[in-house]
Amino acid sequence: MVDGGAVSAANKTEFTECWRTAWQTPYIMRLALSAGIGGLLFGYDTGVISGALLYIREDFKAVDKNTWQQETIVSMAVAGAIVGAAVGGWINDKYGRKLSILVADFLFFVGAIIMALSPAPWMIISGRVFVGLGVGMASMTAPLYISEASPHRIRGALVSTNGLLITGGQFLSYLINLAFTRVSGTWRWMLGVAGLPALVQFILMLSLPESPRWLYRNGKEDEARSIIEKIYPAGEVEGEMQALKTSLEQEQALEGSLGEGNIFQKVKQAWGNDVVRRGLYAGITVQVAQQFVGINTVMYYSPTIIQFAGFASNKTALALSLITSGLNAIGSLISMGFVDRHGRRRLMIISMIGIITCLVTLSAVFYRASATSPHISNFESAHFGGNSTCPSYVNSADASSWNCMTCLQEDSCAYCSNGANKYGAGACLASTDAIKGACRSENRIWYTKGCPSSIGIWAVLLLGLYIIAYSPGMGTVPWIVNSEIYPLKYRGIGGGIAAVANWTSNLIVSETFLTLTEAVGSAGTFLLFAGFSFIGLVAIFFLVPETKGMQFEEVEKLLQKGYSPFKKQNSEDDDNTN
Repeated sequence: MVDGGAVSAANKTEFTECWRTAWQTPYIMRLALSAGIGGLLFGYDTGVISGALLYIREDFKAVDKNTWQQETIVSMAVAGAIVGAAVGGWINDKYGRKLSILVADFLFFVGAIIMALSPAPWMIISGRVFVGLGVGMASMTAPLYISEASPHRIRGALVSTNGLLITGGQFLSYLINLAFTRVSGTWRWMLGVAGLPALVQFILMLSLPESPRWLYRNGKEDEARSIIEKIYPAGEVEGEMQALKTSLEQEQALEGSLGEGNIFQKVKQAWGNDVVRRGLYAGITVQVAQQFVGINTVMYYSPTIIQFAGFASNKTALALSLITSGLNAIGSLISMGFVDRHGRRRLMIISMIGIITCLVTLSAVFYRASATSPHISNFESAHFGGNSTCPSYVNSADASSWNCMTCLQEDSCAYCSNGANKYGAGACLASTDAIKGACRSENRIWYTKGCPSSIGIWAVLLLGLYIIAYSPGMGTVPWIVNSEIYPLKYRGIGGGIAAVANWTSNLIVSETFLTLTEAVGSAGTFLLFAGFSFIGLVAIFFLVPETKGMQFEEVEKLLQKGYSPFKKQNSEDDDNTN
């Protein structure tokens, strides 16, 4: 349930009740799904760039040769989201949830059009900033609107659908990417099509009401009542109006107790409170750990990672990437069923152990693939003419020791596979369109990111296992923990600080991933993320208490005493849920 910023997961009973209520009162589902398109757009715009980047590199050679530009194209949406979330919070409070969603749709639409028509990389980056602003606003406004325009008995289930639509949007982005691989304009269609659902949501939201909670808070009680009458049975309307009044009175009293200072003063006050500070240790830990396990390297760069594993074809890389995004959506469903049964802390610890295992194994697979990549043959390289051979290879003093990976590590060099056996010794050639065409005309494979490897398929399978380990635990639980770990009057501030930590960590990871792969290789990069994950596991073990089955007051008492994993934790019966 959402109240003062808290969102709890839905249980099985709530989903059953949600299904029944949706049939009886379709208006409720209309509100939820219309707002939920924001989650779909969130997922689509964060996922679509992974495939589009492959074709942007082909159209703009400067991008293909500049790792920083590739990272910036990907991560500017994240940078925009940080600002969008902050601005969205102000618009939500000042002008309402509905207007915030409409503004987010406008930003999505403008960003999609800018990217689709971009004549240069800088314009794509500008479009990504617009989209990021929309993502940041939608990430906080869509679930807030759904929660405030839903009956309390099914609120958790309806809010959970927003998370499902986010992962569904990511899966849809891979399908769209795959559909446009053979269409003229490829990446322009991939990025531009996001404008359509934004336009649809904009039109739908014009006919929908403002959140009744916001209306009531701003003195529009009659309007709030008219909406509640459409959502609740007649016999429950008065009770809900009274509950709304009581809730807002308590909220205003708590806001008054925080004083009239600016946001920095309120943050300082929150940090000075022992309970809140310990809650922030836990909340920030899980949000930063969620990003530094490297999840968004997979979400943003999975086709590129699959090319690192030896699948050179863009279409093949996109098709195999569907596995990761599909498993992420399935993992969201699994989490809904397990988080209230087995607990938050336990699910995260199990998830982290699985993540570390997968990352270490993935590192070993990439190391093995690199060490056993095909050698470079003088005969194969000369086959395409002396002027076609990579200059660095020709001038190397130890050319006999070169393999495919050595070739690809040199600027402006590419690998053309052996004509008879792609795992045999091949050619190290200059990376130009003409030479690429000559290589492919002989039914050979052209490699620029990874090398032919008989164990490359294991990397794809391990990415799938990594997602299975991540999604039900670290994928969803950190947000639930942050909805439960703070005292009521600090819940908005605490959750906001943790969310900024999450987006900032996301930006750091997405902006440095390709640079890391160039500096320490794919194997070293994934081993580094395994190290970060181990640190995260230790931090979670020592700093994050179990909040399953506990009332907010009980969590506050627990933190007041100071949490230790070696002390027995008092809680309600394990069968209870928040």
